[in-house]
Amino acid sequence: MFKFKLIIFFSISSVILSDADRNEILGFQCSVSENATLDNEYQINLRNLMNSLAGNNPTQAGFFTATSGKGSGKIYGLTQCRADVSASDCAACIKNSTNSAAATCSGSKNVTVWLRWCLLRYSNTSFFGVLDESAMATANETNIDDPYVVYEGTKFMNELASTAPKMPLMFQTAVLDVGRFGKRYGMCQCSRDLGRRNCGSCLGSLLQSFRISIGNKRGWEIYGSSCSLWYHDFQFYFNYSIPSNSGYGKFIYHQGGVIGILIPRLVFYFITLY
Repeated sequence: MFKFKLIIFFSISSVILSDADRNEILGFQCSVSENATLDNEYQINLRNLMNSLAGNNPTQAGFFTATSGKGSGKIYGLTQCRADVSASDCAACIKNSTNSAAATCSGSKNVTVWLRWCLLRYSNTSFFGVLDESAMATANETNIDDPYVVYEGTKFMNELASTAPKMPLMFQTAVLDVGRFGKRYGMCQCSRDLGRRNCGSCLGSLLQSFRISIGNKRGWEIYGSSCSLWYHDFQFYFNYSIPSNSGYGKFIYHQGGVIGILIPRLVFYFITLY
């Protein structure tokens, strides 16, 4: 596991959401500044890696890994988009993530950037296929749900976390009908360099880690290095279709009206493994 020293996050007082959500930068995880060791060769390798990740991810079903350089200057990189976003939105998100990393974590060798629609990771040590449970969560602190719905929602998300690893892209959405309380919408996704067992372990572990801090909220999101989970009382994801005969799919979108969502207070919670 990498030891990270700096976590930067962003909060907003209000947002306007359509039937799905809008992309934005949520946070960074940057290692201790290592400017002294970022020589010219390393900088060139990093720039080549960022160009490769940004250029190839949308053509690889929203997931791509790459390396750049040799020996001590070798860098490992990974990008992944949410499986419900379009190729064009994915490309824009990855481009945004690489630019943001360069601006915010320019002196770091181990970096994670979370945006709502995509993830960027890179390091001078290989992390491909390695389970990393470092994560952050966001929740509306004042928006407490009914105890019955909290109970049903917890079961719902645990079930979703257990079935998502079996899906073609280790990605799944589902809807919970809680009667007069309306509906709750859930989504889970794992980094596709993981094995399915590690995917399930990651989702279950993050649910358990953040259960006390966010479990009674009407909406929350957990963003991890290896997996992520989302839960809301409105449909935040895009409609999509993943054909069963392929590893990835053609995306189909629903065009809808605009819904104003007021977030009086958005709180971020973190766990970082050392």
